[in-house]
Amino acid sequence: MKTLVIIAVLVTLVIVFFQFSRNKDLKKLLLSLATFGLVVALAIIGNLTRPVIAIYIAHMILVLGAWGGLMVYVFKGKYYWWLIFSPVVTIGLFLLLELLTGSGHGLID
Repeated sequence: MKTLVIIAVLVTLVIVFFQFSRNKDLKKLLLSLATFGLVVALAIIGNLTRPVIAIYIAHMILVLGAWGGLMVYVFKGKYYWWLIFSPVVTIGLFLLLELLTGSGHGLID
């Protein structure tokens, strides 16, 4: 599984730089790389949702959707910001749930 994630990251970077070599659009390259960094950061931050498996699964689905949104931007030039930022919803939902119910991992019972 880790190998597939590494391969997906490398393939995405290759696609972004290949599209840059064809179009020579520096703005699109920088926005693509920033969006890629954001999607990866959201995927890493989303690991904190692991204790609630339903939110974690929803988060991973939204991360895949955000990755797809990045690919749409790279190939078609349409930037779907709501799709790319959608994993923030599950992180916010998890943090709200933890605020309302507590973590359940307290040292004092």
